[in-house]
Amino acid sequence: MRSAKLKSLAKINLDLRVLNKREDGFHELRTVFQTISLADTIAIEYEKSKRTRLGIEGNIQIPDNLILRAAQAVLDEARVTAKINFRLDKKIPMGGGLGGGSSNAAAILIALPVLLGRQVEVQEIAAKLGSDVPFFLDGGTAVALGRGTESYPLADVKEQPILVVASGLHVATGPAYAALDRGLTFTGSSNKINGFQGFVRALGESRRADLACALSENDFEAVVFRQFPKLKQIRAKLSQADLSARMTGSGSAIFVLFESEKARERARKEFGKDRLFRGCELLPASLVSRRGYQRLWRRQLRKHIDPDEKLWPPQSRYAR
Repeated sequence: MRSAKLKSLAKINLDLRVLNKREDGFHELRTVFQTISLADTIAIEYEKSKRTRLGIEGNIQIPDNLILRAAQAVLDEARVTAKINFRLDKKIPMGGGLGGGSSNAAAILIALPVLLGRQVEVQEIAAKLGSDVPFFLDGGTAVALGRGTESYPLADVKEQPILVVASGLHVATGPAYAALDRGLTFTGSSNKINGFQGFVRALGESRRADLACALSENDFEAVVFRQFPKLKQIRAKLSQADLSARMTGSGSAIFVLFESEKARERARKEFGKDRLFRGCELLPASLVSRRGYQRLWRRQLRKHIDPDEKLWPPQSRYAR
């Protein structure tokens, strides 16, 4: 039996612009993904078996769990059978735009081939599992295009402290896109792209998300804030405190950037006393660079990989 315990990190969208609707039914996006330290924990136990048996337990039951779909896809691609048990400790709020399910899927795509001792081409699998999944294969800071599956690394930014405000409100992604009312042609695409390029340029020059945040946008904020006025009030409250705040994904989580952990903890205590934040989770975290993300993965899989191997993704020491 081979086992591993994995931290599956969340993401935020530092910027998100929605362009025209595509002929395949998805929307053309421009976004900047950023991994953060908020994480689920996934324990894996693998052993060879003549028949494939996949099981999962945890602190929450998720229908059609992406962990199981990712595992089955890896086994099919590797043409092996196995008995695999998963234990999921869910800490990333669901329905908040933090990419928890996508991160869980990518964690399996990175770790399971290592445990199997097989080389598996996982990029195509990742794109089929979800638009955010390919990003989590590399982590850090990245531009994503198309429907989000085309991910290109950017220079790492400063690993600043953040606070994630999770209201518990669930924003359905499909209706949020529908409310934007983007057709196959969208006259505002050029302005959106120009604004996005300005943000990416500012981020690259400053290497600090908080300094570039003044140029950032999230197109979903307008429609989601109309549906959930409390979220608009929360972001307004944060902005009044001269903090860099933005909603992530299609919502509902809102993140706030800080210069120091001391400033974050001071703000967390103050917001915790405010009636507006009643019922919200105020979750401390930090931005995680690509180097930090990949270093984490090497630590998590150190029993199963050659410690001197520098290739990415990590290569199994059991490979034949």
